[in-house]
Amino acid sequence: MMIEIVCCSAEDCVIAAEAGADQIELCSAIALGGLTPSLGTFRAARAACSLPLMVMIRPRGAGFAYSELEFAAMLEDVHLFREAGADGVVFGVLQPTGEIDVHRMRELVEAAGPMQKVCHRCFDVTPDPFHALETLIELGFDRVLTSGQRPSALDALPLLRELRERASGRIEVLPAGGLRAVNVDEFVDATGTRLLHLGPFENVPDTSTHGNKEIFFGISEVPPDDSYGRLDGAAVRAVVHAARLAPES
Repeated sequence: MMIEIVCCSAEDCVIAAEAGADQIELCSAIALGGLTPSLGTFRAARAACSLPLMVMIRPRGAGFAYSELEFAAMLEDVHLFREAGADGVVFGVLQPTGEIDVHRMRELVEAAGPMQKVCHRCFDVTPDPFHALETLIELGFDRVLTSGQRPSALDALPLLRELRERASGRIEVLPAGGLRAVNVDEFVDATGTRLLHLGPFENVPDTSTHGNKEIFFGISEVPPDDSYGRLDGAAVRAVVHAARLAPES
């Protein structure tokens, strides 16, 4: 049984290793589904933990159809983490219609070279999972992370079984979503999987901001998965214009 644990810091990696993990998916911003971690975070994790590190390559939250500049950043991150000694990279690019973007995925696979290539859960929104599976195999992916196109892998037992059967040793199917101690034995028995992915996080208090509780540093709520934040150019121009017209004191 290979158990992969999601981690967002070097400290998380140490905790995962001590708890018995076999492998780590390293990311940031877990509230957004996981984004690319900093190179500093990766280096600290590598120094603190000897487990294989699969690094998330995802430039923003929401969907997976990226601009030219976002995709350029993904390619650069793959090169950087390859040079830094990552064991694998986790990524996915879709067309606006939800199908796998074969051209861009092939570019990322080629950039990754000998590192393991893992398609993340963008797979779960593709319109035809079996066609997507064959596409990933043709592209040379080693593994696909999936909840079986359901919110929880526990609700997708038939599809996960069929994906695993169709994969037939050509690609690994890594189930994720809702797996915990209370249900993992039943899940393994029902699917026959020897791979598991999970990330049970807890909230840890940090009292350093308590001196002024009127101040907050994040956003009021996490945006929905079908939209993401982008700089409002018109608002910036308006402030720049007003500021430059302001009289000097």
